Amino acid sequence: MRPCITIMLKPASGLCNMRCKYCFYMDEMQKRATENFGFMSVQVLQNTLRTALAACTRHCSIVFQGGEPTLAGLDFFRTAVQLAEELNVNRCSISYSLQTNGLLIDEDWCRFLAEHHFLVGVSLDGPRDLHDANRVDLQGKGTFQRVMNALQLLKKFHVDTNILAVLTRAGCRNYRKIHTFFLRNAFAYQQFIPCLDPLDEPRGLHPWSLTSERYAQYLKDAFDLWYQQIKKGARQFHQYFDNLLLILDGQPPQVCAMGGQCSLQYVVEADGSVYPCDFYMLDHYKLGNFLTDTLEQIDRQREQLRFVEQSQYQPEECRQCRWFSLCRG
Repeated sequence: MRPCITIMLKPASGLCNMRCKYCFYMDEMQKRATENFGFMSVQVLQNTLRTALAACTRHCSIVFQGGEPTLAGLDFFRTAVQLAEELNVNRCSISYSLQTNGLLIDEDWCRFLAEHHFLVGVSLDGPRDLHDANRVDLQGKGTFQRVMNALQLLKKFHVDTNILAVLTRAGCRNYRKIHTFFLRNAFAYQQFIPCLDPLDEPRGLHPWSLTSERYAQYLKDAFDLWYQQIKKGARQFHQYFDNLLLILDGQPPQVCAMGGQCSLQYVVEADGSVYPCDFYMLDHYKLGNFLTDTLEQIDRQREQLRFVEQSQYQPEECRQCRWFSLCRG
């Protein structure tokens, strides 16, 4: 038994109705024996929720991501919420989150998401030119206007929404432009995700590749603008800096990457396979399957891989740094 559990479900595996040029999950899938597991069955969904909720005593966080999770259909999500309520044997609190590109969001989706208090993260890289440079549909066309339409619809139905922006080389260079755009559109909650180059490939070979220098400049620009808003009395949430404030206040950060070590979570592919993190969904990181294994067996495999322990290593130069208590390596 444990007080809190985080389950990340991929109901449509890596299926997607977009072809983002920098998609890290597409790269991961191509390096697995089975690239795509299709759509999650109700049996996999039921087994996963039953196992997680039987072990959870206080709070269970259920996150839907992809690929594009809405491809699984609204009925799948209705079933997921119904099963979670039925299988919640310990009467713990349950929160729901959805990460989406927004292309399939309509009024029916919005009513459902609002009714069940989903937190929805919508991918938007900034104004049209920066967004459409990489986030294109199956025909290679930009998706900016369709994403903006989805955001307006979510706002109309009072759905809690975050912006998920991938930081590319161009995004870092034009961060002030992105900041102004988000401010003008009243997108108050923003998460900026560093763009990753393909695995096992030298860094910096693509037009969108992010460099350390560009990322450092983004952090400086972002902090200046964030701090200016605070001085104006119009504080704007920025996930990175707000999590630094939590650390300074002696609280654990909400972002696992800022905690100094990997957290315990269960990322579930459509076939029930379980992985320790959505950035490590490769065959040799597989922990088990919720169709055949217990939570204890899955946890033992995580321990044998020493997944968390490996993340705790810190070079001496990091431990001697004056900012180590904030950066944590």
